[in-house]
Amino acid sequence: MKLAIDVYYHNTTAKAVGVLFDDWQAATPTQIISTDVDDVADYEPGNFYKRELPCILKLLEQIDLTTLDVIVVDGYVHLNDDGKAGLGAHLFEALGGKIPVVGVAKTSFHNNTRNVVPVLRSSKNPLFVTAIGTALPAAAASVQNMHGPFRMPTLLKVLDQETRR
Repeated sequence: MKLAIDVYYHNTTAKAVGVLFDDWQAATPTQIISTDVDDVADYEPGNFYKRELPCILKLLEQIDLTTLDVIVVDGYVHLNDDGKAGLGAHLFEALGGKIPVVGVAKTSFHNNTRNVVPVLRSSKNPLFVTAIGTALPAAAASVQNMHGPFRMPTLLKVLDQETRR
């Protein structure tokens, strides 16, 4: 099972949503889960994970983690060429390095070329894929082949819509 996660913030609260799916090419989720989080930390530039990671970990309490073979996050695993840990790396560490994490970001970081693969999907604007616990080229190919004709794969669009409800 695969899980894509996103978090939507409103002042000091957040809604974490997960879309479970069986196959990278799936057009519809197997299940959608969500949780509300109170007293969310303030955004801290360069340390976004401090705000988002607790929300993700609370959402993961609803899942048997042994059923997951990958988690997809909205963001980066590594933030730069030196391997500075981003949200995905912190999540991987929090889970004891047992579940691979793939990061899918919509914008690039200026000093991140070695740890990222730009993925073009029917657009001149790429998605930026990073990974830990799995080979980066394979992760990029999986995102490239996700269902949907547009830049953003269908399931990641569903996820985004669910977080805003």
